[in-house]
Amino acid sequence: MRVLHRVEHTLLRQRGHLFPWAPVCLGVGIGLYFAWPVEPGAGVYAAAMMVLAAGTRLAWRGAGSWSPLGAALALVALGIMLAGARAHRVAGPVLDFRYYGPIEGRVVALDRSASDALRVTLDRVRLRETAPHRTPNRVRVSFHGPAPEPQPGARIMTTGHLSPPGGPVEPGGYDFRRHAWFNGLGAVGYTRTPVLLAAPPGDGRAGLRIEAIRMAASARVRQVLPGDVGGFAAAVTTGDRSGVGQATLEALRASNLAHLLAISGLHMGLLAGFVFGGLRMALALLPVLALRWPVRKIAACGALVAAAGYLALSGGNVATERAFVMVAVMLGALLVDRRAISLRAVAVAALIVLALRPEALLGPGFQMSFAATTALVAVFGWMRRIEVRPGPRWLAPVLGVAISSAVAGLATAPIGAAHFNTLSHYGLAANLVSVPLMGTLVIPAAVLAACLAPLGLEWIGLKLMGLGLRWILAVAEWISGLDGAQGHVASPPPAVLPLIALGFLLLILWQGRSRLAGILPVLAAFTLWAGADRPAILVAESGTLVGVMTTDGRALSKARGAGFVAGVWLENDGDGAEQQTAAGRGAMPQRGLPWRMRAGSVEVIHVSGKRAAARMDSCSKGQLIVSSVPLKLTGGCEVFDPQRLRRTGSLSLGAKGLRQAADHGGRRLWSAVRDQ
Repeated sequence: MRVLHRVEHTLLRQRGHLFPWAPVCLGVGIGLYFAWPVEPGAGVYAAAMMVLAAGTRLAWRGAGSWSPLGAALALVALGIMLAGARAHRVAGPVLDFRYYGPIEGRVVALDRSASDALRVTLDRVRLRETAPHRTPNRVRVSFHGPAPEPQPGARIMTTGHLSPPGGPVEPGGYDFRRHAWFNGLGAVGYTRTPVLLAAPPGDGRAGLRIEAIRMAASARVRQVLPGDVGGFAAAVTTGDRSGVGQATLEALRASNLAHLLAISGLHMGLLAGFVFGGLRMALALLPVLALRWPVRKIAACGALVAAAGYLALSGGNVATERAFVMVAVMLGALLVDRRAISLRAVAVAALIVLALRPEALLGPGFQMSFAATTALVAVFGWMRRIEVRPGPRWLAPVLGVAISSAVAGLATAPIGAAHFNTLSHYGLAANLVSVPLMGTLVIPAAVLAACLAPLGLEWIGLKLMGLGLRWILAVAEWISGLDGAQGHVASPPPAVLPLIALGFLLLILWQGRSRLAGILPVLAAFTLWAGADRPAILVAESGTLVGVMTTDGRALSKARGAGFVAGVWLENDGDGAEQQTAAGRGAMPQRGLPWRMRAGSVEVIHVSGKRAAARMDSCSKGQLIVSSVPLKLTGGCEVFDPQRLRRTGSLSLGAKGLRQAADHGGRRLWSAVRDQ
């Protein structure tokens, strides 16, 4: 009873400060759904509904301090149900075999792959000898040969390869199948043959019309501003990154300026703030209006309309939707005479985003956006409460940018390092001299270009944009060229990010001295990260690549081929080497011979191709044989050929023994194709 009394007393002290915990509880439920070992059945959802009903009753009718616990339980149950409902709602056919043949479909989106190839997403797909109920609703095809850039809404035909979305490249790693499932992609592939226009754009659907306008705007921007500057400008205004070269992308990433390419909270906030300030100032100059009309609310409505237009023009991707929701919540707070920037507003935005797209919780975009926003609101709120003045008034804008960059950088650094395995050592300096130009020159110039476009004078605003973007690109190139500009870190264990999030949420949201307890999970997380061990052996699910850890780093069985898998393995190791360098760490065999490497007591043999397979007829205990072609051997070895790897997925062998991606990921909706 003393424990219950202490819990009740603690909750009473937190009254009035518990609402920001609502999205945390909802996120716990969503996380439970995705961490479930198998796809939840009717029994799980029935239990969740019962918990939801009981928690809601306790929240509304509970005695005093116990009602928050009821609300927390209800939100956790609701999170499980929301994630499950979303996963079933987006369900569609997934290709369950490798396909080669004619591909026909309507273009609904264009972008570029990591290898800089033009990539299109098609719906209304037709495949040869494939029944409609087995044909994916959407497929994504990369053009590896010369091909015109088709217009959204056009129907195209080509001949190419398609396959099911790939699983994790190592057990416990990033699952592209899950990402593809929630994006409606049932197959991905490529073509090297010419692309034919089957029918011009003729669909009057609003979404495709907006996409066509977006592509036309992007083309006009790149016409006025050629090269990477134009590609950068198109990315900032329309969300089209296809005009930015790979070298420029790498420089932006190394200098921690790549976030300026994505239309996120920074761009949406700057745009809404500029429009809000401009409208309010313009209306205030007219005394007849300023004295009779609610100028502040009219300006907020105008900023909301501008933000909605920006959302539509940018393609409406997940990051931009999230940014729009955050800005809309804050402008809505102004309309109802509440404080626009507060932890409550951030919590409301997070609840809306998670309710609309529960899967966003697992992505770095959601995590980094809300980590930075929460930290900034908390730090500047604390400075306001204690009336801290960081310097003289004339220096306040510069110091504000410096504090904002430092706080946002510290809040997002662990998340970025965990997802992307890199740290930008000079990122703070790069942001300090680049971000202010986004707010003072680039975004205002973009608004000016949009206003002048009906008159055909948009080039004036675009030229002004180019001045700021050239400076940012110059900073990125200079910073990325410095010695030690980018560091590499190994991937953390799964518990690290949740522990870091819990610790910082306790430090920010909890009231009283007990908030310092949040330091403990943060320390535990970094201790786990520092002691993380990488697998000694990794095997690709296709059987085309094997990696063995050595004292010099991971040795790869091939210098070319399976480049995406090789890159992810090396990144997860915290290794910045190229695939060719990693392949040189092992003894490369002559053509047609198996690749051999020893890892402790295990000898790893990679058989690549039929010629190498023909030289293998037997094996012995203690050998791990991986083959890219069907293989039948006699002996006591462990053999993984394509047929077996299709069932197991990628493999890892380390301190925890042999792990299979199929066992780690469980049997979920997005992995069902592997079980067929």
